[in-house]
Amino acid sequence: MTPDGTAPPPRDLLVAAVEGMERPLFVLDEAWLFTYVNPAGAAVLERTVDELVGRVIWEAFPWAVGGPFEELYRHVRATGESGTTEAESARLDRWFRADAFLTAAGLVVTFDDVTQRRRTEEERAAAIVAREEAAAQAAEAAARAETAARHLVLLGDISQAMTATTDVDESVGRFAALVVPLLADWCLVSVVDPDGTRRDVGRAHRDPAMVPAVHRYADRRVRSNRPAAPVPTALASGRPVVIPQVTDADVRAMVADEESRAALAPLRPSAVATFPLLARGEPFGAFTLVNGPGRGPHTGTELRTAEIASRRAALALDNARLAGAAQQVAERLQHSLLSPPVQPDHLELAVRYRPATRGVSIGGDWYDSFLQPDGDTVLVIGDVMGHDIEAAAAMGQVKTLVRGIAFDRLEAPAEVLRRVDHALVGLAVPAMATALVARVEQDPADRAAGLRRLRWASAGHPDPVLLLPDGTVRDLSAPVGPPLGIGWRGRRADGRAVVPEGSTLLLFTDGLFERRGVPLDEGREQVRRVVSAAVERPLGQLCDELLGAMLGEGAEDDVAVLAVRAHPATGERPAEAGPEVLPPSVGRPA
Repeated sequence: MTPDGTAPPPRDLLVAAVEGMERPLFVLDEAWLFTYVNPAGAAVLERTVDELVGRVIWEAFPWAVGGPFEELYRHVRATGESGTTEAESARLDRWFRADAFLTAAGLVVTFDDVTQRRRTEEERAAAIVAREEAAAQAAEAAARAETAARHLVLLGDISQAMTATTDVDESVGRFAALVVPLLADWCLVSVVDPDGTRRDVGRAHRDPAMVPAVHRYADRRVRSNRPAAPVPTALASGRPVVIPQVTDADVRAMVADEESRAALAPLRPSAVATFPLLARGEPFGAFTLVNGPGRGPHTGTELRTAEIASRRAALALDNARLAGAAQQVAERLQHSLLSPPVQPDHLELAVRYRPATRGVSIGGDWYDSFLQPDGDTVLVIGDVMGHDIEAAAAMGQVKTLVRGIAFDRLEAPAEVLRRVDHALVGLAVPAMATALVARVEQDPADRAAGLRRLRWASAGHPDPVLLLPDGTVRDLSAPVGPPLGIGWRGRRADGRAVVPEGSTLLLFTDGLFERRGVPLDEGREQVRRVVSAAVERPLGQLCDELLGAMLGEGAEDDVAVLAVRAHPATGERPAEAGPEVLPPSVGRPA
């Protein structure tokens, strides 16, 4: 109501309503002058109504020139279409949402302070980004951890696989197969033999279809490598050679001939890393990791793992070569100590030896056979305590004493054992052994009757068995004296038995039938069953079947077997017995 009590005109009512609005509002004329600003609008713009009305908006707020608000206002005035925009006022450090529309009174602008909402949205967006970044970092850390775990497993697998064999080529082949594809697309491993010859032995590719291509190139690589190629360079310097990006110029610098370059081309090398295999300062070879163009350069993690792998591989190769050298020593020692048996007259001899120590082909067990000057055949089997090279060395001394004394003295087996026992003690030979010495004797009357006689004595050694032609198996028992090496002064006694034609005598060490948890009688009974079933087998086959049945794939103890088959003394020596083998000083018996 007006002061006089009449109703106010409509325009005054509209102005009163606008001025009472909480939402800021202002009106601009065609010259961009503020013609009206409500109090809420002036407050938000941090001015008074009087400071704004009549002023050009661009003069009052020069920082808005060229901004999104000017763009909105000019667009609405030019088109007559209403519009809205939301932007930040840098000067006021606030965000505003402006709605503009054109009226007869001018350009009307209403606006809101949306700073709090925008900051809330920004904080929410920042929180989402932070969560996403944290999730990405966690995933990256998990991937790194998984990669590290796979690399650790690889290093363990390399150590295990390469130490599981003493064969250098097999070991290198396992190495190449393991590093692909974790460290590279394909791999070649070179070994340098003791004579300096280099061979590309280990070969692997992640794609089985490309393996033939790897072989074609590897077969040519050694002779086609220039001195500046990665492998010769790594071997000469003892340091890794890494080429992150292989160019055509690199290939020409590495590979000497066109044929080898053509063999390399299908493998598409794009990155190469070669590591020398060094142990004790000596180069054993090198291994080369190659990536195709799809994989790119080797990562730092791959290169670090490859360097550790090279050290482990080199150590394994060094150990394999040392083991191989020890194996050669053992084989030579075995050849010198466990010489082939004689093959006298119509006796056929077969020997077998199975060591218990893995990787060493000889131990403390031994066999021996020789002819005495009178033509009798002496058989010896024994077992020195131990299963290694030291036991073999001690065995060699014991065997030599038995052989020398038995050949020289022409005495009964019991007396031979007595002398050997005293010699071991007197000469301070550090050995204790069981042994059995036997003589196969045949005088003219026995020869005419088709008989042979066995005389034997045992120093703590298992009794021999006699397999008769009908499959009957007899244990040949005689008084057993104590082992050799204790200097026993008591009496030792001989046993005697007749060996008919067609029968087989078996001497063996206790490793053949002794088993943990198995009574000795059961073990010997199994020996009897096996040889009885093999009575018609050739002598060598009988020995093989005996070892196979009693030992399977492995022996708990060293095992030596000496088998003698008595073929008929008349007529020619059977072809199955092989040729007669006699020392030059001993002639054929009359």
